[in-house]
Amino acid sequence: MKQLAKYVTGIILGLLFIVNFSTAEVFAAEEANGAGFSYSINYPENQIEETGYYKLKMTPGQEQTVSMTLTNPSSEDIKIDVALTGAKTNRNGVIEYSPVEIKNDPSLKFPFEDLVTGEKTVEVPAGKTVDYEMKIKMPETSFDGVILGGIYMIKQDTEKEKKTNGSIVLNKYAYAIAMVLTETDTKLDKELKLNSVSAGQSNYRNTIFVNVSNVVADYVDDLMMEVQITKQGSETVLYETKKEEMRMAPNTYLEFPVSMNGEEMVAGKYTAKILASSEGYKKEWTKDFEITKDEAGKYNERDVGLVQEKGIDWKIIAAIVGGVLAVIIILFVLIYSLRKKKKETAKKAKKAKKKSKN
Repeated sequence: MKQLAKYVTGIILGLLFIVNFSTAEVFAAEEANGAGFSYSINYPENQIEETGYYKLKMTPGQEQTVSMTLTNPSSEDIKIDVALTGAKTNRNGVIEYSPVEIKNDPSLKFPFEDLVTGEKTVEVPAGKTVDYEMKIKMPETSFDGVILGGIYMIKQDTEKEKKTNGSIVLNKYAYAIAMVLTETDTKLDKELKLNSVSAGQSNYRNTIFVNVSNVVADYVDDLMMEVQITKQGSETVLYETKKEEMRMAPNTYLEFPVSMNGEEMVAGKYTAKILASSEGYKKEWTKDFEITKDEAGKYNERDVGLVQEKGIDWKIIAAIVGGVLAVIIILFVLIYSLRKKKKETAKKAKKAKKKSKN
Protein backbone atom coordinates (compact mmCIF):
# COMPACT_ATOMS: atom_id res chain seq x y z
CA MET A 1 0.00 0.00 0.00
CA LYS A 2 2.87 2.38 0.82
CA GLN A 3 4.39 1.74 -2.60
CA LEU A 4 1.04 2.45 -4.29
CA ALA A 5 0.72 5.72 -2.35
CA LYS A 6 4.25 6.74 -3.37
CA TYR A 7 3.45 5.90 -7.02
CA VAL A 8 0.28 8.01 -7.06
CA THR A 9 1.98 10.89 -5.22
CA GLY A 10 4.83 10.83 -7.73
CA ILE A 11 2.45 11.05 -10.68
CA ILE A 12 0.52 13.96 -9.11
CA LEU A 13 3.74 15.90 -8.38
CA GLY A 14 4.90 15.26 -11.93
CA LEU A 15 1.64 16.59 -13.33
CA LEU A 16 1.88 19.70 -11.15
CA PHE A 17 5.37 20.35 -12.53
CA ILE A 18 4.17 19.93 -16.14
CA VAL A 19 1.19 22.24 -15.56
CA ASN A 20 3.43 24.83 -13.92
CA PHE A 21 5.91 24.84 -16.81
CA SER A 22 3.23 24.72 -19.52
CA THR A 23 1.29 27.62 -17.99
CA ALA A 24 4.44 29.70 -17.93
CA GLU A 25 4.93 29.15 -21.67
CA VAL A 26 1.33 29.99 -22.53
CA PHE A 27 1.61 33.44 -20.95
CA ALA A 28 5.17 34.05 -22.14
CA ALA A 29 4.19 36.79 -24.59
CA GLU A 30 2.67 38.95 -21.88
CA GLU A 31 5.37 38.33 -19.25
CA ALA A 32 8.23 39.94 -21.16
CA ASN A 33 10.31 40.74 -18.09
CA GLY A 34 10.49 37.10 -17.06
CA ALA A 35 12.11 36.04 -20.36
CA GLY A 36 15.43 37.71 -19.57
CA PHE A 37 15.54 39.48 -22.95
CA SER A 38 13.28 41.35 -25.36
CA TYR A 39 12.77 41.44 -29.13
CA SER A 40 11.51 43.75 -31.85
CA ILE A 41 10.54 42.81 -35.40
CA ASN A 42 12.28 44.54 -38.28
CA TYR A 43 9.43 44.62 -40.79
CA PRO A 44 10.54 44.16 -44.43
CA GLU A 45 8.93 45.98 -47.35
CA ASN A 46 6.72 43.00 -48.22
CA GLN A 47 5.14 42.94 -44.75
CA ILE A 48 1.38 43.05 -45.40
CA GLU A 49 0.56 44.92 -42.20
CA GLU A 50 2.22 45.63 -38.84
CA THR A 51 0.46 42.94 -36.84
CA GLY A 52 3.02 42.11 -34.13
CA TYR A 53 4.21 39.11 -36.17
CA TYR A 54 5.55 38.45 -39.67
CA LYS A 55 2.92 38.44 -42.42
CA LEU A 56 4.79 38.38 -45.71
CA LYS A 57 3.59 38.54 -49.32
CA MET A 58 5.94 36.29 -51.28
CA THR A 59 6.38 34.97 -54.83
CA PRO A 60 7.22 31.44 -56.07
CA GLY A 61 10.93 30.67 -55.62
CA GLN A 62 11.61 33.97 -53.82
CA GLU A 63 14.59 34.10 -51.45
CA GLN A 64 14.63 36.65 -48.65
CA THR A 65 16.37 37.34 -45.35
CA VAL A 66 14.36 38.87 -42.50
CA SER A 67 15.52 39.80 -39.02
CA MET A 68 14.50 40.73 -35.52
CA THR A 69 16.50 42.61 -32.90
CA LEU A 70 17.21 40.85 -29.61
CA THR A 71 18.10 42.94 -26.55
CA ASN A 72 19.87 41.77 -23.39
CA PRO A 73 19.25 44.29 -20.58
CA SER A 74 21.19 42.30 -17.98
CA SER A 75 24.80 42.71 -16.81
CA GLU A 76 25.75 39.21 -17.99
CA ASP A 77 26.11 37.64 -21.43
CA ILE A 78 23.22 35.34 -22.35
CA LYS A 79 22.50 32.64 -24.91
CA ILE A 80 19.09 32.29 -26.53
CA ASP A 81 17.85 29.03 -28.04
CA VAL A 82 15.75 29.51 -31.18
CA ALA A 83 13.44 26.96 -32.82
CA LEU A 84 11.83 27.61 -36.21
CA THR A 85 8.87 25.27 -36.33
CA GLY A 86 5.68 24.76 -38.31
CA ALA A 87 2.44 25.63 -36.53
CA LYS A 88 0.39 22.77 -35.09
CA THR A 89 -3.03 22.43 -33.44
CA ASN A 90 -3.08 21.03 -29.90
CA ARG A 91 -5.81 18.99 -28.20
CA ASN A 92 -7.42 22.14 -26.79
CA GLY A 93 -8.01 23.56 -30.26
CA VAL A 94 -5.25 26.15 -29.84
CA ILE A 95 -2.54 26.88 -32.43
CA GLU A 96 0.96 26.06 -31.19
CA TYR A 97 3.94 28.08 -32.44
CA SER A 98 6.43 26.34 -30.13
CA PRO A 99 8.15 22.95 -30.60
CA VAL A 100 5.62 20.25 -29.72
CA GLU A 101 5.51 16.50 -30.28
CA ILE A 102 2.77 16.67 -32.90
CA LYS A 103 3.41 15.22 -36.34
CA ASN A 104 2.74 17.05 -39.59
CA ASP A 105 -0.56 16.30 -41.29
CA PRO A 106 -0.22 14.36 -44.59
CA SER A 107 -1.99 17.23 -46.39
CA LEU A 108 0.94 19.61 -45.68
CA LYS A 109 2.85 20.15 -48.95
CA PHE A 110 5.39 22.75 -47.84
CA PRO A 111 6.63 22.33 -44.24
CA PHE A 112 7.66 25.64 -42.67
CA GLU A 113 10.88 24.09 -41.32
CA ASP A 114 12.03 23.36 -44.89
CA LEU A 115 11.47 26.94 -46.03
CA VAL A 116 12.70 29.07 -43.10
CA THR A 117 16.14 28.52 -41.57
CA GLY A 118 18.33 30.27 -38.99
CA GLU A 119 20.86 29.72 -36.22
CA LYS A 120 19.67 27.54 -33.34
CA THR A 121 21.53 29.53 -30.68
CA VAL A 122 22.22 33.27 -30.44
CA GLU A 123 24.65 34.90 -28.00
CA VAL A 124 23.75 38.40 -26.84
CA PRO A 125 26.41 40.28 -24.83
CA ALA A 126 25.45 42.09 -21.62
CA GLY A 127 23.61 45.34 -22.28
CA LYS A 128 23.80 44.85 -26.07
CA THR A 129 21.48 44.16 -29.01
CA VAL A 130 21.94 41.57 -31.76
CA ASP A 131 20.07 41.11 -35.05
CA TYR A 132 18.85 37.54 -35.53
CA GLU A 133 18.48 36.66 -39.21
CA MET A 134 16.21 34.08 -40.88
CA LYS A 135 16.50 32.98 -44.49
CA ILE A 136 13.31 32.23 -46.43
CA LYS A 137 13.32 30.12 -49.59
CA MET A 138 9.84 29.82 -51.08
CA PRO A 139 8.73 26.74 -53.09
CA GLU A 140 9.12 26.98 -56.86
CA THR A 141 5.50 25.86 -57.19
CA SER A 142 2.85 28.53 -56.71
CA PHE A 143 0.24 27.91 -54.01
CA ASP A 144 -2.94 29.44 -52.63
CA GLY A 145 -3.53 29.90 -48.92
CA VAL A 146 -0.89 30.35 -46.23
CA ILE A 147 2.17 28.61 -44.79
CA LEU A 148 2.24 29.13 -41.03
CA GLY A 149 5.07 28.72 -38.56
CA GLY A 150 6.58 30.15 -35.44
CA ILE A 151 9.84 31.52 -34.03
CA TYR A 152 10.25 30.14 -30.50
CA MET A 153 12.91 31.77 -28.30
CA ILE A 154 13.97 30.94 -24.74
CA LYS A 155 17.03 31.96 -22.70
CA GLN A 156 19.46 29.24 -21.73
CA ASP A 157 20.12 28.75 -18.03
CA THR A 158 23.54 30.03 -17.03
CA GLU A 159 25.95 27.83 -15.06
CA LYS A 160 25.27 30.03 -12.03
CA GLU A 161 21.51 29.50 -12.35
CA LYS A 162 21.96 25.74 -12.79
CA LYS A 163 24.01 25.48 -9.58
CA THR A 164 21.74 27.79 -7.58
CA ASN A 165 18.39 26.41 -8.70
CA GLY A 166 19.08 22.75 -7.97
CA SER A 167 15.82 20.83 -8.02
CA ILE A 168 13.57 23.85 -7.43
CA VAL A 169 10.64 24.18 -9.88
CA LEU A 170 11.01 27.44 -11.80
CA ASN A 171 8.77 29.37 -14.20
CA LYS A 172 10.56 29.66 -17.54
CA TYR A 173 9.25 32.26 -19.95
CA ALA A 174 9.62 32.18 -23.72
CA TYR A 175 8.53 34.09 -26.81
CA ALA A 176 6.61 32.48 -29.67
CA ILE A 177 6.20 34.79 -32.71
CA ALA A 178 4.12 33.73 -35.70
CA MET A 179 5.28 33.94 -39.31
CA VAL A 180 2.71 33.82 -42.12
CA LEU A 181 3.83 33.31 -45.72
CA THR A 182 1.37 33.85 -48.57
CA GLU A 183 1.42 34.43 -52.33
CA THR A 184 -2.16 35.03 -53.47
CA ASP A 185 -5.39 36.49 -52.11
CA THR A 186 -7.43 33.49 -53.30
CA LYS A 187 -10.11 32.50 -50.77
CA LEU A 188 -10.11 28.77 -50.00
CA ASP A 189 -13.15 26.73 -49.00
CA LYS A 190 -12.98 24.90 -45.68
CA GLU A 191 -12.58 21.13 -45.65
CA LEU A 192 -12.24 18.87 -42.62
CA LYS A 193 -11.44 15.17 -42.85
CA LEU A 194 -12.08 12.50 -40.20
CA ASN A 195 -9.02 10.28 -39.76
CA SER A 196 -9.75 7.97 -36.83
CA VAL A 197 -11.45 7.37 -33.49
CA SER A 198 -9.41 5.50 -30.92
CA ALA A 199 -8.85 4.88 -27.21
CA GLY A 200 -6.04 6.56 -25.32
CA GLN A 201 -5.27 8.74 -22.33
CA SER A 202 -5.08 12.45 -21.59
CA ASN A 203 -3.20 13.45 -18.42
CA TYR A 204 -3.31 9.81 -17.27
CA ARG A 205 -7.11 9.67 -17.61
CA ASN A 206 -9.00 7.31 -19.91
CA THR A 207 -10.05 9.17 -23.06
CA ILE A 208 -11.39 8.56 -26.56
CA PHE A 209 -9.70 10.64 -29.27
CA VAL A 210 -11.36 11.85 -32.47
CA ASN A 211 -8.66 12.76 -34.99
CA VAL A 212 -9.76 15.36 -37.56
CA SER A 213 -7.59 17.11 -40.19
CA ASN A 214 -7.84 20.57 -41.69
CA VAL A 215 -6.67 19.63 -45.20
CA VAL A 216 -6.75 23.21 -46.53
CA ALA A 217 -3.88 25.76 -46.41
CA ASP A 218 -5.92 28.23 -44.35
CA TYR A 219 -7.13 28.69 -40.79
CA VAL A 220 -10.32 27.16 -39.41
CA ASP A 221 -11.67 29.79 -37.03
CA ASP A 222 -14.44 29.55 -34.45
CA LEU A 223 -14.53 25.76 -34.68
CA MET A 224 -17.15 23.84 -32.71
CA MET A 225 -16.98 20.09 -32.22
CA GLU A 226 -19.50 17.81 -30.54
CA VAL A 227 -18.97 14.06 -30.08
CA GLN A 228 -21.28 11.37 -28.69
CA ILE A 229 -20.07 7.83 -27.96
CA THR A 230 -22.47 4.87 -27.85
CA LYS A 231 -22.21 1.10 -27.91
CA GLN A 232 -22.66 -0.20 -31.47
CA GLY A 233 -26.36 -0.73 -32.13
CA SER A 234 -27.42 1.34 -29.10
CA GLU A 235 -28.77 4.89 -28.84
CA THR A 236 -27.72 5.35 -25.21
CA VAL A 237 -24.98 7.98 -25.00
CA LEU A 238 -22.12 6.80 -22.80
CA TYR A 239 -19.76 9.75 -23.19
CA GLU A 240 -20.30 13.19 -24.68
CA THR A 241 -18.10 16.27 -25.19
CA LYS A 242 -18.76 19.63 -26.84
CA LYS A 243 -16.30 22.47 -27.26
CA GLU A 244 -16.57 25.80 -29.04
CA GLU A 245 -14.29 28.67 -30.14
CA MET A 246 -11.42 26.43 -31.17
CA ARG A 247 -8.98 27.21 -33.97
CA MET A 248 -6.97 25.03 -36.34
CA ALA A 249 -3.78 25.93 -38.17
CA PRO A 250 -3.54 25.26 -41.92
CA ASN A 251 -2.88 21.62 -42.90
CA THR A 252 -2.83 20.30 -39.34
CA TYR A 253 -4.82 17.74 -37.40
CA LEU A 254 -6.72 18.06 -34.13
CA GLU A 255 -6.80 15.13 -31.72
CA PHE A 256 -10.11 16.00 -30.02
CA PRO A 257 -10.44 14.35 -26.58
CA VAL A 258 -13.67 12.83 -25.25
CA SER A 259 -13.36 12.17 -21.52
CA MET A 260 -14.58 8.86 -20.10
CA ASN A 261 -15.50 10.72 -16.88
CA GLY A 262 -13.17 8.72 -14.68
CA GLU A 263 -14.82 5.43 -15.63
CA GLU A 264 -13.06 2.18 -16.29
CA MET A 265 -12.41 1.51 -19.97
CA VAL A 266 -14.41 -1.50 -21.18
CA ALA A 267 -13.42 -3.54 -24.24
CA GLY A 268 -16.03 -3.67 -26.99
CA LYS A 269 -17.37 -2.14 -30.20
CA TYR A 270 -18.52 1.47 -30.14
CA THR A 271 -19.88 4.19 -32.43
CA ALA A 272 -18.86 7.86 -32.49
CA LYS A 273 -21.28 10.48 -33.80
CA ILE A 274 -19.32 13.63 -34.66
CA LEU A 275 -20.41 17.15 -35.59
CA ALA A 276 -17.99 19.92 -36.61
CA SER A 277 -18.93 23.44 -37.67
CA SER A 278 -17.12 26.71 -38.43
CA GLU A 279 -18.44 29.97 -39.87
CA GLY A 280 -21.09 28.50 -42.17
CA TYR A 281 -19.25 25.21 -42.71
CA LYS A 282 -20.75 22.03 -41.24
CA LYS A 283 -19.64 18.40 -41.33
CA GLU A 284 -21.03 15.24 -39.71
CA TRP A 285 -19.53 11.77 -39.41
CA THR A 286 -20.52 8.42 -37.90
CA LYS A 287 -17.57 6.18 -37.15
CA ASP A 288 -17.46 2.67 -35.67
CA PHE A 289 -14.40 1.74 -33.64
CA GLU A 290 -13.25 -0.93 -31.22
CA ILE A 291 -11.49 -0.94 -27.86
CA THR A 292 -9.54 -4.18 -27.45
CA LYS A 293 -9.03 -6.06 -24.17
CA ASP A 294 -5.33 -5.26 -24.29
CA GLU A 295 -6.02 -1.53 -24.71
CA ALA A 296 -8.61 -1.49 -21.92
CA GLY A 297 -6.32 -3.34 -19.54
CA LYS A 298 -3.31 -1.17 -20.34
CA TYR A 299 -5.11 2.16 -19.95
CA ASN A 300 -7.03 1.12 -16.82
CA GLU A 301 -3.74 0.25 -15.11
CA ARG A 302 -2.37 3.71 -15.94
CA ASP A 303 -5.48 5.75 -15.11
CA VAL A 304 -4.65 7.82 -12.02
CA GLY A 305 -8.32 8.28 -11.13
CA LEU A 306 -8.95 4.54 -11.13
CA VAL A 307 -5.86 3.91 -8.98
CA GLN A 308 -7.10 6.47 -6.44
CA GLU A 309 -10.68 5.19 -6.65
CA LYS A 310 -9.59 1.64 -6.01
CA GLY A 311 -7.72 2.96 -2.99
CA ILE A 312 -7.73 0.07 -0.54
CA ASP A 313 -7.43 -3.39 -2.06
CA TRP A 314 -10.18 -5.23 -0.21
CA LYS A 315 -8.72 -8.63 -1.12
CA ILE A 316 -5.54 -7.68 0.71
CA ILE A 317 -7.52 -6.28 3.64
CA ALA A 318 -9.63 -9.48 3.80
CA ALA A 319 -6.47 -11.59 3.80
CA ILE A 320 -4.96 -9.48 6.60
CA VAL A 321 -8.15 -9.61 8.69
CA GLY A 322 -8.40 -13.37 8.11
CA GLY A 323 -4.79 -13.80 9.19
CA VAL A 324 -5.32 -11.74 12.35
CA LEU A 325 -8.45 -13.70 13.23
CA ALA A 326 -6.58 -16.97 12.70
CA VAL A 327 -3.81 -15.81 15.03
CA ILE A 328 -6.37 -14.74 17.67
CA ILE A 329 -8.15 -18.10 17.45
CA ILE A 330 -4.86 -20.01 17.76
CA LEU A 331 -3.82 -17.90 20.76
CA PHE A 332 -7.24 -18.43 22.37
CA VAL A 333 -6.98 -22.22 21.90
CA LEU A 334 -3.44 -22.28 23.32
CA ILE A 335 -4.36 -20.18 26.35
CA TYR A 336 -7.50 -22.26 26.95
CA SER A 337 -5.50 -25.49 26.69
CA LEU A 338 -2.79 -24.22 29.04
CA ARG A 339 -5.36 -23.10 31.64
CA LYS A 340 -7.21 -26.42 31.41
CA LYS A 341 -3.96 -28.34 31.79
CA LYS A 342 -2.97 -26.16 34.73
CA LYS A 343 -6.31 -26.83 36.47
CA GLU A 344 -5.98 -30.59 35.92
CA THR A 345 -2.44 -30.52 37.30
CA ALA A 346 -3.64 -28.59 40.37
CA LYS A 347 -6.45 -31.12 40.98
CA LYS A 348 -4.03 -34.04 40.76
CA ALA A 349 -1.67 -32.36 43.18
CA LYS A 350 -4.53 -31.72 45.62
CA LYS A 351 -5.66 -35.37 45.52
CA ALA A 352 -2.10 -36.57 46.03
CA LYS A 353 -1.76 -34.33 49.08
CA LYS A 354 -4.97 -35.70 50.67
CA LYS A 355 -3.78 -39.32 50.20
CA SER A 356 -0.43 -38.55 51.84
CA LYS A 357 -2.23 -37.14 54.95
CA ASN A 358 -4.35 -40.25 55.26
